[in-house]
Amino acid sequence: MLNALFSIKPEYVMRIFSGEKKFEFRTTVCKKIISKIIIYETSPVSKIVGEVSVSNILKDTPEKIWNLTCKNAGIEKSAFMKYFSNRDFAYAYVLSNPIKYDRQISLTELNISSAPQSYLYIADEAIKQAL
Repeated sequence: MLNALFSIKPEYVMRIFSGEKKFEFRTTVCKKIISKIIIYETSPVSKIVGEVSVSNILKDTPEKIWNLTCKNAGIEKSAFMKYFSNRDFAYAYVLSNPIKYDRQISLTELNISSAPQSYLYIADEAIKQAL
């Protein structure tokens, strides 16, 4: 299975694991189909902390995506609209089954030199071996 490593801010990681945030918003999407997002929590944690399944990807105007997702967006409307300012399209990964790992994984353990700016493909086997 193909997964993608996403850099996500700590406040949003917490909301994904609590179930409050059921969508991950992006200005672009992975070119290949992914089954999971591997979560790299940005500074100050700076580690891979868990994963979440992807069941679908929504694409529409930012306003329409907000209207579809706002109840479980896990983000304020003002921050959402700022993120998508000057964009014709917004994408929302539909999230389910968040799993927080028992052990955090450093990027160097996976021979990754820096956190991805948008995403980085990563195989299930690489994560399983690191855990």
